[in-house]
Amino acid sequence: MCVVASAGEWLGGTSTTGVAEYGYEFGIAGAWYTIANGVGVLVLAIFFARKFRSMNQTTVPGMVGQSLGNRSRIVSSALLLFAMVAVGISQMVAIATLGETLFGLRPTLSILVMGLAVLLYTVFGGMLAVGYTNIMHVVILYVGSVLAVLACVNNIGGLSTLHASLPESYFHMDSIGIPKVSSWLFASVFGACVAQAGLQPILGARDEKTAEKASYLIALLVAPFGLLTALLGMYARVQFPGLESSKLALTTLIMSLNPAAGGLIMAALLAAVLSTASPIFLACGTLFTRDIYVRLRSGAEYGEDARTLRITRAATFAFGLLCIGGALLFHDSQRLLDIVYFAYSIRGSLFIILLLGMYWRKTSPRAANLAMLATSLVGLFWVVYKSAAGHYPIHPAFSETYAAMITALVFTVLGSFVWKKEKISA
Repeated sequence: MCVVASAGEWLGGTSTTGVAEYGYEFGIAGAWYTIANGVGVLVLAIFFARKFRSMNQTTVPGMVGQSLGNRSRIVSSALLLFAMVAVGISQMVAIATLGETLFGLRPTLSILVMGLAVLLYTVFGGMLAVGYTNIMHVVILYVGSVLAVLACVNNIGGLSTLHASLPESYFHMDSIGIPKVSSWLFASVFGACVAQAGLQPILGARDEKTAEKASYLIALLVAPFGLLTALLGMYARVQFPGLESSKLALTTLIMSLNPAAGGLIMAALLAAVLSTASPIFLACGTLFTRDIYVRLRSGAEYGEDARTLRITRAATFAFGLLCIGGALLFHDSQRLLDIVYFAYSIRGSLFIILLLGMYWRKTSPRAANLAMLATSLVGLFWVVYKSAAGHYPIHPAFSETYAAMITALVFTVLGSFVWKKEKISA
């Protein structure tokens, strides 16, 4: 249950349509996206899974608060909620795109119908519903992708035919560029350790051993998946070399397959989006209730009672509606990607602050809070500057992720020398 609930977060729309797009443009190197995610979860398994589980917290801000106090817990909660809502909106936009390209539905109708469906089973079923549905989603993802590759082999030919039809660079793992690969690796390593939706099942595992074993299995499940979807993008390049946009590679390929294979890969695409959206909705509700509502209301510990369950369900429903409403507003906007990139920069910086709080005894909570705010401003500036100027402020490869992490490190360390560590309020 831990494995599929978490793997569904990593095997989302980008792992399918996004990697197929990279496969269409660059070849097999597009698989680096899921390989990087697998590496990130592997780092979590080796170094942090047991430690995080031993802290007996079920949210990332809970771990931050245990090391740096209640204020840091609330500040990190607000930032992480923003990051998760941004990613949730992007998944609802992916639903709109799939509904439009696969079924001919209006984007708004796709978002409302499928978005509300996944929200309802998440609200009423909780983590068990996410786990059970993600078992089906992950199976469909792999089965559908394997059958689609086999169908392409039957239609076009095997790897030898593919090799003869595409440039040599399409079969090199560095064709997408080292800066892009390194950026994915950095973002995945840091993101895997603080991505609430993917980490929550690990934090809620039965014990530390289960958390560690599940993390290894998640990495094993996630890493190779991109090889399948990158291959599908490459087959789309051979069969449809003149597409208007590489974003249409996978959906166009689906329509050319026989109905059985095409139907399964279509289901796999929807499963990818739904398996990512449901953990995000659930994580938003859990995080808000445990780390903001309870803390601001009384400072008491989270209780597993009927009243708290109602609040958690209400919060999950409210944040799900927020994601759906955001998708209705931004489904045709290019600015959404900027918001998502900003959200990723927040995740990386929170990991830096969490590590310092856990392992550097001099870390000042006041410095950490200032670092979180400074990180947000720097990340936002980087994204806005890139959107306006077309390039990053310092260097083309120095993305908002690097800028945010360095800001978090510098402000936390220097601030801890200015403000001595005060007594932690739990």
